[in-house]
Amino acid sequence: MIVCFDIGGTAIKGAGAWAVDDIRPVARRQTPIHDFDAFVDVLRSVIEEIGERPDCVALSIAGVIDPDTDRANIANIPCAHGRLLKADLEAALGIPVLIANDADCCALAEYGAGAGRGHRVVFGAILGTGVGGGLVVDGKLINSAGGFAGEWGHGPVAATRAGNPPVELPRFACGCGLDGCVDAIGSARGMEKLHRHMTGIEMKAEEILAAWQDGDEKAARTIDIYIDILSGPLSLVINMTGATIVPVGGGLSNSLPLIEALDHAVRARILRKFQRPLVVQAECAIEPGLVGAAVLGLAFASSR
Repeated sequence: MIVCFDIGGTAIKGAGAWAVDDIRPVARRQTPIHDFDAFVDVLRSVIEEIGERPDCVALSIAGVIDPDTDRANIANIPCAHGRLLKADLEAALGIPVLIANDADCCALAEYGAGAGRGHRVVFGAILGTGVGGGLVVDGKLINSAGGFAGEWGHGPVAATRAGNPPVELPRFACGCGLDGCVDAIGSARGMEKLHRHMTGIEMKAEEILAAWQDGDEKAARTIDIYIDILSGPLSLVINMTGATIVPVGGGLSNSLPLIEALDHAVRARILRKFQRPLVVQAECAIEPGLVGAAVLGLAFASSR
């Protein structure tokens, strides 16, 4: 048995996991973002509530661990940011601790219990508040330390000429400090920024997608450019990794027509030709971070 956590800046979700299909959540707790001792106490209280000493604790976090220094980069939880988080938690809890990026955990969840079942190479993509991803091969994360592999949303690679007919675009600033990242235009806020640039109209991403589906020409133009920009980098990821399924999570993945349009564009651009959907909606819509952390922790426990 392991205890798994999905840790965000607002809430900590915890569960005991005896198998991938036997995960038993407990009540979520508020995240103490400024007090590390209180943060540890919350984790300890979940373990105590489950009532059984786990073989390990596995955490899904919205951040990365620097593989050279082992220090955590978790902007939304200041008390954990910059710490030797794994070592500090193991010392406090007296239990082995595993830590993985939340997008990596979503990819693991899809491999173990979602759309990636039966596939050797799964690239899990996130389209939501940000653009992220994780790569799983034969049930293992490609980068078990860090959380950097699969981050196709960052790097100045977004096209500055896209759509049919093509339109010139600026290199939008990204929150990571670079200009021209896929994240800056492929996230929900990026879609809104693109639509505002194209039309001068302020709309939420959900409204843009709804207008597109209702036949609005301006929204259709925005989505055409959006799909053109995203499909290039995602096609490159698939060509390089050999992924045979790309489950997509995050808020934008709730639009099935958007995912179907992205799938059509991607399959037209990659070397291997698929006669079936390749880019699909993620199936672990509920608590994928917990499921992914459970997959990670249970694999570690079974190997001991």
